[in-house]
Amino acid sequence: MTLLRDEHLAAAFDHAARSYDTLVAANPGYHAHLRRSARRLGLPRGGEGLRVLDLGCGTGASTGALAEVLPSGDITAVDASAGMLERAAAKTWPPNVTFVHAPAERLAEAGVTGPFDAVFAAYLFRNVTDPDAVLRTVHGLLAPGGRLAVHEYTLGGRRTDRAVWTLVCRGVVQPVATLLGDGDLYRHLWRSVVEFDTADRFADRLRANGFDRVRRLPLPGWQTGITHTFTGRRPTTTETAR
Repeated sequence: MTLLRDEHLAAAFDHAARSYDTLVAANPGYHAHLRRSARRLGLPRGGEGLRVLDLGCGTGASTGALAEVLPSGDITAVDASAGMLERAAAKTWPPNVTFVHAPAERLAEAGVTGPFDAVFAAYLFRNVTDPDAVLRTVHGLLAPGGRLAVHEYTLGGRRTDRAVWTLVCRGVVQPVATLLGDGDLYRHLWRSVVEFDTADRFADRLRANGFDRVRRLPLPGWQTGITHTFTGRRPTTTETAR
């Protein structure tokens, strides 16, 4: 199958929204890993006085991680799938969390404007048609010195990383998803990872799009070598001028 993109991918997520939380709950460490990546933003004072963008929030798992780690931050959560966003918004949230329906490529049209002090993006970049364009948009939304954390399936480059990913997808995830009527989306999931950047390549992509202090950080458990946190920063005006 070809990769799902744009409105076709959003429609697949719309359909999968009803069972998405059940499937991710079966992934050991899923929510703990998101919280770990949110902490890796390194924002002070629980986010007090800071604006944070949750880009590609899905049914709200990443939003929940941010709300727990940054209880005093002003969190704007965005997703292109109306079905996923409806599930997210129906949950109980503190008043500092706002949801907006918009693709990552058209944030300004939906009224999502900077500057943000931080952007968090979980499982997003391998799903967009032009990740470089979205990274440039994120760079422009961040205040000088603002921070980015990307939580993403990016294989470490060893043959065992791809083998474990394939085993989990084909042996567990895809059969269950097919029974639920969402086989196309989860076949896309497998392929989108094996065809996307390796972890080193994605770190280089961040640097090429203007981010500095880029770090590639592993996550524990079965996802070691499969899922990583990437952190980076928009340089300050003074640093950019040098």
